[in-house]
Amino acid sequence: MSAVLVWAEVNEGRFKKPTLEALTVARKWADSLGLPVWAVVVGEKVPENLDPLSEYGADKVIRIVSPLLASFSPNAYARALATLMKDKNISYAVLPQTYDGRAIAPMLSIWTEAALFSGITTVPEKTDNGFTAKRIAYSNKGIEWVGSNHLPLIATIKTNSIIPEKSPRTAAVEDFAFTPEAKDLRLKVLGVEKVATDKVPLTEAEIVVSGGRGLKGPENWGMIEELAKELGAATACSKPVADVGWRPHHEHVGQTGIQISPNLYIAIGISGAIQHLAGVASSKTILVINNDPEAPFFKAADYGIVGDAFDIVPRLTEAIRRYKQQHAH
Repeated sequence: MSAVLVWAEVNEGRFKKPTLEALTVARKWADSLGLPVWAVVVGEKVPENLDPLSEYGADKVIRIVSPLLASFSPNAYARALATLMKDKNISYAVLPQTYDGRAIAPMLSIWTEAALFSGITTVPEKTDNGFTAKRIAYSNKGIEWVGSNHLPLIATIKTNSIIPEKSPRTAAVEDFAFTPEAKDLRLKVLGVEKVATDKVPLTEAEIVVSGGRGLKGPENWGMIEELAKELGAATACSKPVADVGWRPHHEHVGQTGIQISPNLYIAIGISGAIQHLAGVASSKTILVINNDPEAPFFKAADYGIVGDAFDIVPRLTEAIRRYKQQHAH
């Protein structure tokens, strides 16, 4: 019996939004095929609480546990999933298109001789000639349909493109024996330095407040932080801001930085170079604040405010704060 397999990525001991998005797609895909959904957790140990997986549609949870899988290794994780797919004769797999998901998917595709739909934003649809799905293309300027009549078929799901939907059920839990070989343990993690922050990760944020060189210096970043705090948003920046050291590079969004798809992206003092737009154009709504009415970003914006950010942003922050206070109960 086949199934739709989902790699359930574990991040800091829990399953985050991209995994729930992948489960949502897998559940709908599996329902259209009349198949169950199997969620697979790989690592040295797995979270004790596996309920989120069954809550979002998994009929079964498979644990692949080995002390050699303590650190993330794309080769080893891909080999584990490939071994499982071949052993259970699985023809369909879904992965979140996170950094780790993007590293695993190509190798998994090769080792299972599978077709790969990369970064899709819809549930694959069955046609007379196989399957089709939609994804964003040409630096977020267009939409393309991808298709394949080949099985197995693997799909990675673009983050923030799917709203996670609960589909609760009781999931059986079983273990699958796998020990990676030396050839697959090519990557050894010597240490991890975590960024000390309580902010929402950019790739998971529903709202992002971003600043550019129009802020004139790092000493003025406080108003970005204040606005983000009131909105419960993540903060980001343009490439020139990261390059001059005003903000850390892990906040850089754009073609050569992090590509995001929040529900709301607020760009403050950013002109809107094509490289920046390529990383944020998938945002559901874009608000631009800039004192230059000819800034290219306005052409890509849903809403625009022409004016001095040093005047507008504090007033906007205060207005949001008052609104929250008035509607607190």
